[in-house]
Amino acid sequence: MSNILFEIRDNVAVLTLNRPEKFNSFNREMALELQQRLDDCATDAAIRCVYLTGNGKAFSAGQDLGELTGDDPPGFEVILSEHYNPIITRLRKIEKPVVCAVNGVAAGAGANIALACDVVVATASASLIQAFSKIGLIPDSGGTFTLPRLVGFQKASALMMLGDKVPATEAERIGMIYKVFADENFAAESLLIAATLSQMPTKGLAYTKMALNASWDNSLAGQLQKEDELQYKAAHTADYTEGVNAFLEKRTALFTGQ
Repeated sequence: MSNILFEIRDNVAVLTLNRPEKFNSFNREMALELQQRLDDCATDAAIRCVYLTGNGKAFSAGQDLGELTGDDPPGFEVILSEHYNPIITRLRKIEKPVVCAVNGVAAGAGANIALACDVVVATASASLIQAFSKIGLIPDSGGTFTLPRLVGFQKASALMMLGDKVPATEAERIGMIYKVFADENFAAESLLIAATLSQMPTKGLAYTKMALNASWDNSLAGQLQKEDELQYKAAHTADYTEGVNAFLEKRTALFTGQ
């Protein structure tokens, strides 16, 4: 059985972590399969949004600790360099929006994979946990980079050191995630966000993502230059022409992602 369920709904690729009996904790097979599926999404022009969620009660409990204690376990240098870091890099570099639908607990690397996505929503009963300190590790999967930028240095430091469970409603309040939906409406509401993004100007969204990525390292002058560069590209897309014409003609724009 596949560790990653893959389905295309119109222009949305639905990727579902599929080890529910292990709370979708990552082993090598699932990590590599997720990387491959993200590569497939990146190269398929028909896919204009990626929707990532989990099967069962959890989004992901992070690393499968059983893999670390079995025969011939992989070292952390392998787990980080070959499993998690490539996933985070793909999520940030794919030129399409990625919606993460946190359907249950997201812990450790599972939480930080979620936070690396472009739009993160959660069901009301979900929670996010920086669980690393509980077993003597440090946050990985980009968590020490992403979380302080979402919630501030002091809050991130405390959450990582204390390992507090953050309920979804609190995660929304402090800016860790975008929005919370009631459990009974979660699937429909979160998929609607992905469907909406899949019909928007895909290249423009990709350039927005590039600008946000650059802002993590740029000075103001450097960021203004990056905006100039990317705005020039956006202004030469077919979707920009369509958007302007639709506005002037007082009709709904029909974007094609080009």
